[in-house]
Amino acid sequence: MIDRIDKATRSRTMAAIRSKDTKPEKCVRSALHRQGFRFRLHNKKLPGTPDLVLRKYHAVIFVNGCFWHQHQGCNSAHLPKTRQEFWEKKFTRNVARDQKVLYQLKVLGWRAAIVWECGLKKKIRGATLQHLAAWLCSGAEYFEMPVYDEFSEL
Repeated sequence: MIDRIDKATRSRTMAAIRSKDTKPEKCVRSALHRQGFRFRLHNKKLPGTPDLVLRKYHAVIFVNGCFWHQHQGCNSAHLPKTRQEFWEKKFTRNVARDQKVLYQLKVLGWRAAIVWECGLKKKIRGATLQHLAAWLCSGAEYFEMPVYDEFSEL
């Protein structure tokens, strides 16, 4: 399949994709802050530069995009039709890096949470953030919300 836009436009579009301060990340930050949680952002001293670091709870939170981090079972985690070999390699590297980072954090004694972009859709955002807050206070080791479709009855 041929790309519908020229190379320069595609480059500008891809360059505009943010890795920090995304809408989903800001949503999680503001919700946790309203509930009284205090945190630091993007600690470069920790593996993977977590989006939020809550020292008091010895926990880190990653807010992942379903497409870029290939959320298993999510409709947004599809393979583009063009340059499939490139995208397969990229996604494989991303997933492997994510697993390595989670392992490194566990070895260092940090608890980790992954909040997926699909879990922040209006329909289930409240439930996702409520579960996240409960996890922070629980002391459990790992947190990850299931795929969005599993909450369709909410």
